[in-house]
Amino acid sequence: MSAGHITAGKWSQIKGSVKERWGELTDDEYTESEGRIDQLAGKIEEKYGHARREVAEHLDRLVDDDQSDDNDNN
Repeated sequence: MSAGHITAGKWSQIKGSVKERWGELTDDEYTESEGRIDQLAGKIEEKYGHARREVAEHLDRLVDDDQSDDNDNN
């Protein structure tokens, strides 16, 4: 899983995608994660009971898709 920090712009895009799928997360929970995918995955796991692996794979796909979009634009 991508455990590092995500830049602010990417975090906003990823957060939007996550909100579409897991809409019950609060803004405070996003703020507490502060761009850290691993912390966000833990919050989703706690709130929804999804397996951490499933959540991590979904979040990694979002990050990978976003990074490949950046590479296409360069």
